[in-house]
Amino acid sequence: MKRELDILVTQMHSSGVRYEEAVREFKKQYLREVLLANRGNQCRAAEELGMHRNTLSRTMAELGLSLAEVRATVKRPPRSERPVLGVVRQGYRQG
Repeated sequence: MKRELDILVTQMHSSGVRYEEAVREFKKQYLREVLLANRGNQCRAAEELGMHRNTLSRTMAELGLSLAEVRATVKRPPRSERPVLGVVRQGYRQG
């Protein structure tokens, strides 16, 4: 991973990307990845990042990162893969 990061940094530098822009894009991509891993749940993402949910929300706004954009890429599993609520409840009652 370090090698890939080194290559990316070299490419960004040679392309003339300024420091502020590089940091901004890194933050935006990193937050997007953590939000995707948490299926758009800001509370869980903030906890994983070690920050308050309000700080995450404010940072997203500053970076122009839309929660709707993140959630649009998170797909629900097909109905066939979702747990059937009635079956879960029946199993609970019997147990």
